[in-house]
Parts: sequence; C-alpha cells; structure tokens
Amino acid sequence: MPPAADEQSIATARAAVHRQAGPFITVLERTRQPMILTDPHLPDNPIVFANAAFQALTGYAEEDLVGRNCRLLQGPDTDPATVARIRAAIAEGREIRASILNYRKDGRPFWNELFVCPVFDEAGRLINFFASQVDATLAHEAEAAQTRLSAAEGRLAEVQRQLALTLSAAGIAGTWDWDIPRRRLHVDERFALLNGIAVPVEPAGVPTSAFFASIHPLDRTRIRLAVSAMLNGAEVFDKEYRLRAPDGTVRWVHARGRCHYGPDEAPVRFTGVLVEATDQKRMEERLRIAQTAGQVGAFEYVPGFATVAVSPQFCSLLGLMPTEILAASAVNALVVEGDPPLMDPGLSEVGELPDTEMRVRRADSGEIRWLARRGEAIRDNETSDLRHVGVIYDVTATKQAEVRLRELNDTLEARVREAIAEREQAEAQLRQSQKMEAVGQLTGGIAHDFNNLLTGIVGSLDLMQTRIGEGRTENLTRYAGLAMASAQRAAALTHRLLAFSRRQPLEARPVDVNGLVSSMDELLRRTLGEQIRLEIAVAGGLWLTLCDPNQLENAILNLAINARDAMPDGGHLTIETANACLDEAHAAREIGVKAGQYVCLSVSDTGTGMPADVIARAFDPFFTTKPLGQGTGLGLSMIYGFATQSEGNVKIYSEPGQGTTVKLYLPRYRGEVEPPAETRGEAPRAERGETVLVVEDDATVRALVIEVLQELGYQALEAPDGPAGLRLLQSNVHVDLLITDVGLPGINGRQLADQVRLFRPHLRVLFMTGYAENAAFGNGQIGPGMQMITKPFAVDALATKIRAMLEA
Repeated sequence: MPPAADEQSIATARAAVHRQAGPFITVLERTRQPMILTDPHLPDNPIVFANAAFQALTGYAEEDLVGRNCRLLQGPDTDPATVARIRAAIAEGREIRASILNYRKDGRPFWNELFVCPVFDEAGRLINFFASQVDATLAHEAEAAQTRLSAAEGRLAEVQRQLALTLSAAGIAGTWDWDIPRRRLHVDERFALLNGIAVPVEPAGVPTSAFFASIHPLDRTRIRLAVSAMLNGAEVFDKEYRLRAPDGTVRWVHARGRCHYGPDEAPVRFTGVLVEATDQKRMEERLRIAQTAGQVGAFEYVPGFATVAVSPQFCSLLGLMPTEILAASAVNALVVEGDPPLMDPGLSEVGELPDTEMRVRRADSGEIRWLARRGEAIRDNETSDLRHVGVIYDVTATKQAEVRLRELNDTLEARVREAIAEREQAEAQLRQSQKMEAVGQLTGGIAHDFNNLLTGIVGSLDLMQTRIGEGRTENLTRYAGLAMASAQRAAALTHRLLAFSRRQPLEARPVDVNGLVSSMDELLRRTLGEQIRLEIAVAGGLWLTLCDPNQLENAILNLAINARDAMPDGGHLTIETANACLDEAHAAREIGVKAGQYVCLSVSDTGTGMPADVIARAFDPFFTTKPLGQGTGLGLSMIYGFATQSEGNVKIYSEPGQGTTVKLYLPRYRGEVEPPAETRGEAPRAERGETVLVVEDDATVRALVIEVLQELGYQALEAPDGPAGLRLLQSNVHVDLLITDVGLPGINGRQLADQVRLFRPHLRVLFMTGYAENAAFGNGQIGPGMQMITKPFAVDALATKIRAMLEA
C-alpha cells in the first residue's frame, strides 16, 4: 500500500479544491447527490473533499474520509475485476461508470452506481478526480428477486400444465381467475375458446367484460346479477347458462366458483370452473319431448270447486285407475307434505301458472315421484269463471340428474386429488423401475469388467504354478507382470466406482489449478496427438481450491481423451480456468448446486457434440457411445462423483455438430498452498528394528502385510480382529506403530484406535481402507498421529508411509 499523504499536503489540497470550486463549493456540499473529490498528485490518490450526502451514504464522518483512499469502502465480496477496471481508468486519466458492491462503516453492504470523471484546469492538466455515487441496492435486490421470480414462474407454468391435464381428465371445460381490485380476468385456453376470447390469452389477462360477452342474451342479466352478488360478498356462485358461439351454435355450461378475501375481509379474487353441460341439457330436452309425446297428463280445474277434470295419463302418473273426474282433495292428498299442491285454489290471477315441481306418492305402489306442473289461468268466455288449464309430467329423472350433478360438483376437488395421487404413484413406480434398471446395468457392467480382469490374474497365476511345478522358471516375470497389470486395472476400476458413488477416499489439499493444468501440458499433447491443437488459457488471480490433485488430474485427462475421441479428424481443444460466483438464482435453477465462489475448469472441443438424450445419461455408470471395447463408460461418472464429493458440481453443454464444453466447478479455498512433500528413491527400510502391530480380519491381506514388514526389517505382530489387537496392546509388549483395517468385525479400526489412545496416548496409528465412508476421515475427523492409506497399495507406498510416521 502506498504511503499516506501528510496532513499539511491534505490541507493544501483541500484549500485548492475550495479555491478552484469558488462559489460552487456550497452547492457541492449541500447537494443530495453523494460526491467526493480525490487528489491524484498526492500519494495513494486520497479523498480531499466529501459532501454530507456521501457521509450519510457511507456512515463515515469527514475526518474518517479525508486523506484516505476509496478502498476503505471495499469488502470481502467486492468484485476484484470491477476494482481493477476502476483503477485502470484512474491510471489512464479517463472517466468510468461502474456498479460495485461497497460497505458502510458499520459493515452493511450496498450497491453503488459509481461515476468517476477526471477534472482538468485551463491548461489541460489533471488536478482532481470527481466521483458521484447512487445507492442502487434496491434495484439490484429487485433484479435478483425478478430472477428468482422467473424461475418460480417457470415451475408454476409446469404445475399449471399438469393441472390442465388433470382438469381435462375430470371433465372441466375451463377455469377463470377474476382479479377484483385490478378488474382483470385471467382464463385458461379452454375457457377462452368457449367464450370467444382470442388465444393465446395475454398474461395480463382480459377485461372483465369478456366474462359476459358470449353469454346468451336471455341468460346475461341473470348471470350479471349473480356475479355482482359475488363481488359484493356472496359465498358461492353456482349457475347454469348458455354460451352463444360466433357461428350461432349454443352450448350449455355449469359454472361454479367462490370468492377469496383479503386481510380487510374485502373480496380480492373470484375463481371458478366451467363444466360442459350441453349434452346433459340435450338429454333433458329429449326427456321432456318424450314425456310430452307420451305420459303427459292434462287437467282442468276451477278454483273453489271440489273436483278436477283429468286425462287418463294424469291418472297413470299418480298411480290411479283411469277416470275423467277426480276429487281435488284426493289429488292433493298424494302430494308429499311440505310440497306445493297440484291443485292450488289460491292462484286467482289470470296468466301463466307458476312452474311448480312437487313430490307425489303413487297411490298404487307408494313410490315417490317428482312431477312438474305447467299451465295457465284463463277466464271462461261464457261464465267469466277462472279456470286452471295445464299439464303434469314426470321429472324424476331430471331431478336425479340434478342430484348427480350436484354430487359431481361436490366431489370434484376429491376426484382431482385422486387423479393427482394416481399420477404421483405412477411416477414413483416409473422412478423405481428406472432405478432397478440402472442397478442391473451397473452390476452387469461390473461383472463383465471384473471377469475380464480376473481372467488375466487367475490365468497368469495358473501358468506360474504350472511352470513352477514343472521346474521351469522362464517367463515367470512376464506372467507376474501380466497378473500385476490386471490387478492394477481392477484397482483403477474400483476407484472409479468409488468415485461415482462418492465414497472414494480423497486426500484433499489446497491446489493451484493453474499450476496443475500447466504441468500436464506435455502429457496432454502426447495423449491428443498431432491432429488436435491444444490451447491452455489460465486466468490471472485464480483462487485456490481444496481437492485431491491426483483425482483432478485424472478428471482432466479423462475429459481430454473423450474430446480426442469426439474429434477423429482433428480439431481444437481448449482448457480454461476462471473464477466463478454462482448466485442464488443459478443455484435455484440447478439441482444439487450451492451458491458461492468456485474455481471453474472448462474443457471445450470442436467435435461431434452430443444430443440432449445422451447428455441426460452421460453420467450414468457404464454408459458409453464409443464402439464395443473402446470405453468402460466410467470416465464421466468418476468425474461426477469426484466433483460432488469435493462439494462442487459438473455441467455439460453440447449440441450435435457444435462440439462439447464440460465445466467442472470446485469450491474456493482461502488458505495457502502447502509445500510439496519430499520424495524418496527406494522403499525405506526399518532403521532400529521397530515393532509394528497389524490388525486385519482378512488372513491373506494380513499375511502379505506381515511379510512386507519383515522384508523391510520391522518386528511384526498380528491380530485377526479388534478385540485380539486390543488385548495385545493392553499387555506389556512394546509397539511403535499400529496398522489396522477400518472395517473390522466387532469393534472397528477407529474404535480400536480410540480405546488404545486411552492408555497409549502417543501410539501412532495407520488406517487401511478401501471404502471412505467407513473411515469418514476425509473431512478432518482423523486425529493427530493418525494417517490413512488406501487399498490396494504398493509396497513402496506402505514403506514410505510407515517410515514417515515413525520419524514424525
């Protein structure tokens, strides 16, 4: 950091600002726009003027600001690239606009829309830098909220699509959502088509008048009154009415809706559904026609008279013997108590009789039937007496249909829930089927590859046994090499499977990805060949990451090999590094991704590319598009497991014929790079005949480790399980190092080590494991004086690890 200017220089610079600004200095001091002036001629370009608005924005008093560089406003999340752009503009004496995250004195962040402009005197000499600020925090937060809202709207659209399918299956002909305060109507496509509204419907909705535009004129007033009642607080809207299409056709619908209320109990939304009822109405009409043409009973009744003239069909509907005259009291006696009478002497006005429906108990069977009465009250031309002339007909079927319709409407929500539950059950069954298919594919692939590897191992050992039995020693070294090669390939396959399952034991340490990629330059060029042009672009100021460098090298090599195979005729491979900040909006769009700062490693090729269905399966184990025998299908699955286990993620971007880009995101590490460990030439041997106890339940592994230790000059003790090892260590036997498997029966290796440390607190412990989940050491849970070695291991690796621990 440059030295600060002395107080005398600052005072002189401030006086110069006041002198040069003249009468405008008062305007600068009192304006509501936050402003500062800096002096580039003083060391570190300090602030020499800050108005009250700037002090209020930042929380710093004038004495805290004057003489200091503007970097005091920067914080941990201030973008270094933006800071670099501002510094470059100041160094070049040019103006710049930038949006930068700054921090107030109390530590609260705010987004600053910054404008920096150089100030020149009459001779064109730079004298000051002027900077104005605008607090844009609300705008940035609104933009982030809008991004999250867009993601939520996308998910909502999918839910609405699924709901539309369900509603269609339930017989729903359309839905509406009436925004009462805004007087806008939001409808789905089916509602729009039924009501003559143009599709697609605008997201802002349509005027509420569109609700009534296609209603039949004879029904429109009735529906307007019902809707008005809803908008003024009525509970339920349940109406049938006709819709007239532009071609003149008429359709019946049954509309059912309800109001939703705000905190102030005022209605805010009116929502509902339309059910197509045309077929039902046609059925009712046909039923009425059939009744008119068949069993329709006619009557003539004079109010006040005791009798009524009837037709035979009238008697049949009541279950009476055919006759022409019936007592009015006898007719009304068949009506169920509480229902209006068939013959009503109280109707004394000329005109149409009220349409009335009542239940009657048939005289012959006692069955209850619904009858409808229609008629007219007229004056006799001769006697001026009032006569009721009309008909009755059976409407039992219609009433039953209305009951069924009400039941249908009442159970609509339950049927929708049942349909959704059935769909979710089907989706769960599909996922289970896909899971079992993946398991079958995985086990089949493992069996195939391991059978091949075991053939190489068993065959080579069998030939060695045969040759030794015959006393022939030629070619034994070659057979041993073949067996060792197959065993190493099996170990590599196991590591890839562990990487895919995210149970691979990782030795994470701070990694400089730029240095690692650059060190692989020669290896990558030999692997790719002359037809492919390799370009490595490393970013300046790249962050460190915490991961297993060996696994990262494997991942880069795998991606390079995949890119090479995708460019059989040659091409261009680019490996880039960059710092990346994944925000909450990005994390919301991607499953399993956490927001934060990452180191991004990008591998791009100009090859054949991949279609979407291949990308969807690219991380599946044993899935490969390469010809038979040219790929295991574990490369990308290993990379996926490594990235996920390292708390990062991996993303594929590709189109057929456009090449492929694979981006590997690893979390930022804020520590320092560890110095490289010293390497030894040959396997180190025991120096003082140290004693090592081996606890391993697998007899073969235990015997091999014991023999290796003895070959290296160590005193070797052994135990087949945890309790046996514990008893030996509780004795007076001297032990310098405990080597134990993690997955022991009874008490496991970690439990054994913890118990031994109670009475041998300084005993060094080396864990052997091939399955990281059993040990759980990769996340810092391993104690001091303890280390881990991964099975299978080479003799020199074991010897080096033992020697390093004993010398520590």
